[in-house]
Amino acid sequence: LNVGDRVIYFTNPPGAYATHRVLDARPLVKLPDSITDAQAAALWLKACTVESLVQRCARVQPGQTVLVPAAAGGVGVLLCQWLKSMDVTVIGTVGSPEKADIARAAGADHVLSYADVPARVREITNGEGVDAAIDGVGRATFETSLDSLKRRGILASFGNASGPVAPFEMGLLARKGSLFVTRPTLFDYYATAEDFAQGTAAVFAKISAGVLKAHIGQTFPLADAVRCHQALEARQTVGSSLLIP
Repeated sequence: LNVGDRVIYFTNPPGAYATHRVLDARPLVKLPDSITDAQAAALWLKACTVESLVQRCARVQPGQTVLVPAAAGGVGVLLCQWLKSMDVTVIGTVGSPEKADIARAAGADHVLSYADVPARVREITNGEGVDAAIDGVGRATFETSLDSLKRRGILASFGNASGPVAPFEMGLLARKGSLFVTRPTLFDYYATAEDFAQGTAAVFAKISAGVLKAHIGQTFPLADAVRCHQALEARQTVGSSLLIP
């Protein structure tokens, strides 16, 4: 790294809501000239999350079918884009007709309202269910995501947008088809230099190929961070939200 280089990162502790930071150089990744600051802010953390979920957590394979709750959100749109580039059938769920259009534009083959899941999933998959559900919503969609899985399917429950998933009895997984459930976190998939090299290469390749496209739905001044969070909590946002210093 040299003075003046543009870098991107995700690391603990928190502190990105600032105009300047002092950080160890090790977690910093040099940003290619072809990627703008806005693209990087909208894509980087989410794209690495998607890479880890699809490639190394759920281990999705071409030809499979995957359920994506909140398919019009920042991560959901990138999930649809990445999965579609792999020849995967994508079933997205959304909360409004406007968000349905966004999910379809991102590559979702089928877009359902939350009330339609899992009955419509079974209908679409000829009664089998999906190979995987990659769910960032949390508590509100946990049961319907489980009920949408095929036998031995996997649920990667990676977010708590509606609150954390409540404790449940493990026998439930056996009764529903010997299912797998995991609660992944990004830092366990980007824990080593080798993890970073593998994940970063895959993410930059998808961006360079035009697969991953930044969808910046709204911007807020950094001073209005509270208003941004209120909009997120009220599900009033689409795509990514940027705070601009």
